[in-house]
Amino acid sequence: MHLDETQIASNWQELMVVIDTEFTGERKDKLIEMYTYFEERMMLMPASSFEHYHNCFAGGYVDHVLRVIKIADANHTMWTSLGSECSGYTREELIFAALNHDLGKVGTKELEMYRPNPSDWHRKNQGKIYEINPDIPFMSIPDRSLLLLQQFDIKFTQNEMMGIKLHDGLYDDSNKPYFIAFRPESRMRVNLPIVLHHADHMASQIEYETWKGSNTTSVKESKKVARKAYNSKTVSGANDSAQDLFKNLFGDTK
Repeated sequence: MHLDETQIASNWQELMVVIDTEFTGERKDKLIEMYTYFEERMMLMPASSFEHYHNCFAGGYVDHVLRVIKIADANHTMWTSLGSECSGYTREELIFAALNHDLGKVGTKELEMYRPNPSDWHRKNQGKIYEINPDIPFMSIPDRSLLLLQQFDIKFTQNEMMGIKLHDGLYDDSNKPYFIAFRPESRMRVNLPIVLHHADHMASQIEYETWKGSNTTSVKESKKVARKAYNSKTVSGANDSAQDLFKNLFGDTK
């Protein structure tokens, strides 16, 4: 999937409308300030670095965030209608956490996190379209998200903090104590992190399916070529080395 300039610009305007309509007062002003600061970088950045992950293309990040916001809002409505206790958090807290759940992917104030991968081999054979900027000190995405909010003096509640911190669910081992509790007093007091995690997971799955659907033919053809090359080697009885087989499948990478 790819977005043209018009779609990228339209998505950015939609994101700014979310900020303008869902928040008020000083917090809205500071959110606008931060998003304006990162506008050029954020508009064009992907949501991931590998093409088979989610939204690995220019403009993919904003597209992903908008989808998470919409699904989180729909999830909240569904959970409430089915009898779940969702009075422990506000809709504004949910939208805020969804808006900023992956904010850390923008990088630092000075350095972008994603850079186009200069390696043609990795792009073709691994689908690694972007690389992580090695000049940025390691930090988890949720931690950097919260740090950036703090650096721009944007206040957030405990519910919002926990939503951002835990949005990856059990994909992040450090979240395990929050999602797997053996005592009633250790269980999460509000459902916001779970609602947001489900929204992020659904959005990522939809984006993966979109990529898979647009690449089904090319993937099948690639597998067919690889299988044919492998079978020809096997049938011929040639005792080629693993290195020779690799070259036959992927070409000489020197």
